[in-house]
Amino acid sequence: MATGMILGAIRKRTVLVSASQFLFLSTSRFASTLVIAEHEGGVIKAPSVSAVVAAKSLGGDTPISLLLAGSGPSLHEAASHAASCYPSISKVLVADSDKFKNPLAEPWAKLVHLVQQKGDYSHIVAASNSFGKNVLPRAAALLNVSPITDVIGISESHTFVRPIYAGNALCTVRYTGANPCMLTIRSTSFPVPKNSVDSKSNEAPISQVDLSTFDEDLGRSRYVSHTSQDTERPDLGNARIVITGGRGLKSAENFKMIEKLANKLGAAVGATRAAVDAGFVPNDLQVGQTGKIVAPELYMAFGVSGAIQHLAGMIDSKVIVAVNKDEDAPIFQVADYGLVGDLFEVIPELLEKLPEKK
Repeated sequence: MATGMILGAIRKRTVLVSASQFLFLSTSRFASTLVIAEHEGGVIKAPSVSAVVAAKSLGGDTPISLLLAGSGPSLHEAASHAASCYPSISKVLVADSDKFKNPLAEPWAKLVHLVQQKGDYSHIVAASNSFGKNVLPRAAALLNVSPITDVIGISESHTFVRPIYAGNALCTVRYTGANPCMLTIRSTSFPVPKNSVDSKSNEAPISQVDLSTFDEDLGRSRYVSHTSQDTERPDLGNARIVITGGRGLKSAENFKMIEKLANKLGAAVGATRAAVDAGFVPNDLQVGQTGKIVAPELYMAFGVSGAIQHLAGMIDSKVIVAVNKDEDAPIFQVADYGLVGDLFEVIPELLEKLPEKK
């Protein structure tokens, strides 16, 4: 009789548990996260470190595995660096093969699919940069799940905040699909704490991914070449200061004023889509909804009108300075400091008064 009463009470209690609570209870016990990471020069790239920060916020005790792929000494240096310097990482997975020598999305997606089949992770996280946007959707298709992109906030393990309408509104999304829950995060929304990089006595274990069953067919893609500009300026996505030029500069020759100013301030150079489309600068300098998302300490905009697509890429900057001869330009609505003036007079004066960078 007593047993029957207890079972009845348990049944009633189970009925009162909501669907979202049941999802959390059933997954939190077995939660684990895989972070898809990039590396260069023997270290983990900054956006991937932000992805680790985001993964940590999914749950305090959730184990985090970091997936690295490539070939050569640089790969193993990056694995050792990650294992010893980031306390949040529980395990480092290394896929060492010439198949991953070049950053093609297809082999990476198949790798993620292979690792997920063996690890059964509850979450897979990548940075919302060109690498993450290229790999994660393909991996999600192989795993038959729907990814959540451009996450800027994590409320719960399956509840996320992401911008919509070019950043004009924020949308709260709850994932109710099967594991894994796959998401890309905006690195600017998950800054790396200064004390997060530390040397610890107990390093995370490093494991080699078994590639014996890996499908070598790369489909219709093949690596052709990689080109980049050699510059001493900081990377646009992680720079402390960004100086951006818009269509108001009128020509590629005039855009060199922006580059000179950036050299004096030790800043990165950015551009609007209009400036890129006009051929003033290459498209890897584009800031905006369809370009790079930045959040520097200082953002200076010259000849930038402030179209909503551009604002979506720099609105999180700590201090925004705008120079435009149109006093009604939308950029002034978000600027902390605004100057209505001719940039062809303002920039030369700045160049004259600023000291040379040491």
